[in-house]
Amino acid sequence: MNTRNDHSSRPVRASICMATYKGERYVREQLESILAQLGSDDEVVIVDDASPDGTVDQIEAIDDPRIRLIRAQSNQGYVKSFQQAVQASRGERIFLSDQDDVWTEGRLDRMLQALASSAVVASNFAVLDGGPRPSIPLLRPKDGPKRLANLFGILIGYRAYYGCGMAFRRDVADVFVPVPRYLRESHDLWLAILGNLAGSMAHLEEPTLLRRIHEENATPRGWRSLPTILRARVVLGLLMIEGWRRLRGRNLQQA
Repeated sequence: MNTRNDHSSRPVRASICMATYKGERYVREQLESILAQLGSDDEVVIVDDASPDGTVDQIEAIDDPRIRLIRAQSNQGYVKSFQQAVQASRGERIFLSDQDDVWTEGRLDRMLQALASSAVVASNFAVLDGGPRPSIPLLRPKDGPKRLANLFGILIGYRAYYGCGMAFRRDVADVFVPVPRYLRESHDLWLAILGNLAGSMAHLEEPTLLRRIHEENATPRGWRSLPTILRARVVLGLLMIEGWRRLRGRNLQQA
């Protein structure tokens, strides 16, 4: 593992955690959209998952001390890479970021404001270049406090919780990691489960990023097979049980 710009003694307000893999075409545009909104007391923590292309070169070409790059020695999958980034982060507020999107102006401030009263915040997204959006209902602010309805929506599959549109407070990180070992995808749903179980979830209706939809997205674009869907529902049920166990005795509702 190699780390660049590790200023461990500097207090950090917000950490943007990114997992990269074969992202040389898009990662620079995304990083530039993020860095334009950050202050001097923020950081970007990137875990590159042993990319075989020029992803690391694109990142290192941006000479910004707020970027911390961690290079995995072998491919470990994006869930473990996000976990590693969160564990390495130092900010009081933690944002998840994909490598190929573009942040809209004001995203950081709007989500920081929401985190002042909620442990987890999730926003909607628009599609870059105006392409078709996945056919799942938009998040609505009025539904944020409806934790049972939201948990049911996660289980059924109609709550639009995407990691690229989510952020959380430091006290949630202590529950979020380590990610359950059986989880190979949907770390964002794990985070959404924790926020809803804690009764401290906020929804932002306005899109805070432009999501790039393409064939290499980690999130599948089409329908999955029935056995795959059923296995995923079993995993979500296990995550809800695990989340309840980890949250016992904790109060994440207070900022």
